[in-house]
Amino acid sequence: MRDRGYYTIGEVIISQSPFVAVPNVYEESPESKCEWCFSSSNIKACSACHAVWYCSTTCQNFPTTDTDNSKLVEALGSHMSDVDQKQLVNYTQMAALVNAILQWPASEINMKDIAENFSKLSCNSHTIIDSQLLAIGTGLYPVISLTNHSCVPNSVLLFEGRLAVIRAMEHMPKDTEVLTSYIDTAGSTVTRQKALKEKYFFTCSCPRCIKLGQPDDIRETAILEGYRCKDSCCDGFLLCGSDNKGFVCQKCGLVLSNKELSTITNELKCISDKASVSLSSGRKSEASVAYKRIEKLQLKLYHPFSISIMRTRETLLKISMELMDFKGAHSYCISVIQIYERVYPKCHPLLGLHYYLCGQIEMLMGEKKTTVESLKKAYNIFRITHGTKTPFTMELKTKLDEARAMASLGRMKIKS
Repeated sequence: MRDRGYYTIGEVIISQSPFVAVPNVYEESPESKCEWCFSSSNIKACSACHAVWYCSTTCQNFPTTDTDNSKLVEALGSHMSDVDQKQLVNYTQMAALVNAILQWPASEINMKDIAENFSKLSCNSHTIIDSQLLAIGTGLYPVISLTNHSCVPNSVLLFEGRLAVIRAMEHMPKDTEVLTSYIDTAGSTVTRQKALKEKYFFTCSCPRCIKLGQPDDIRETAILEGYRCKDSCCDGFLLCGSDNKGFVCQKCGLVLSNKELSTITNELKCISDKASVSLSSGRKSEASVAYKRIEKLQLKLYHPFSISIMRTRETLLKISMELMDFKGAHSYCISVIQIYERVYPKCHPLLGLHYYLCGQIEMLMGEKKTTVESLKKAYNIFRITHGTKTPFTMELKTKLDEARAMASLGRMKIKS
């Protein structure tokens, strides 16, 4: 903390080590990870318990919890009174499992307290992500948890290893409240409100959410999650007709009937199920064909800036990269970026990551000029969200400098 009372863009507002953290282990990649640094390299089981793994004696000797923040953890809300019956049963079952593992005398264990702590963890824990925004663990950061949510955040939370770091995304004068986003803000107001209510038990009243039900919000919802006009030359959005027989274009008046809608959605579901099976089975070429069919149908049904189309193109981008179809990957990366630029803040890390990927693809394709442009856009975002001194940003800066040198050399050859 500094004394001057304001924060500049990209400046660290607060950082904190976790009170407790654990690595993520997925079914598709069940290999163990170091309990402290989350590394998968050179790990060995703890010689005492054989239940956890470490990559070195240094990691093994670190304290597992930050006891200095224990009082802050105790003060965190559990929202037990807001939890539904199904989740309460889950917490009770988890508490019983803990009791069975610990095998403490009944006088020394309180099942209600254990269940409440599970609820507290659910409401206040953070998913730890790496520099490329991949989830690597879960941690409890009691001070970070005190920051409030906004769907129009002025700061961003990212991680440097286990360390949680909040940086300013805009100039923040003295006494400005630090606001981060708890959720993916790409959805409609209704979608965002639902996610916040289910996970965090509150209704957001940020500048975006207070517009719920207003004309601009209705239009935005229809574009992000609704249907497009069936006239391909019209860019209008659709709303449900007063007779409930279909959806009416708000620009030209054409009606998409419920029967037409049902035909396309049923076909989409059938292909989506097959595409999902192909992808999970590792049949990438087959999955690529299926998802391209999905995209084609979605373009008939949804607005070009639809979240559904965005998700399909994200999948096609990933598949194209795995198939080393760089031309196809570049096309999908550009189309994903176009939607990201509309639904995310201009310095969102996800947008920066795709600029970076786009630059890397362009470098492989020999597109020197566009490589520099893409990497520059990525760097201008990451220097704010990740900081200029982190290994990830420094590596990007090196690649940007190399791309600039190659582009300059290319221009010199043309002149000569």
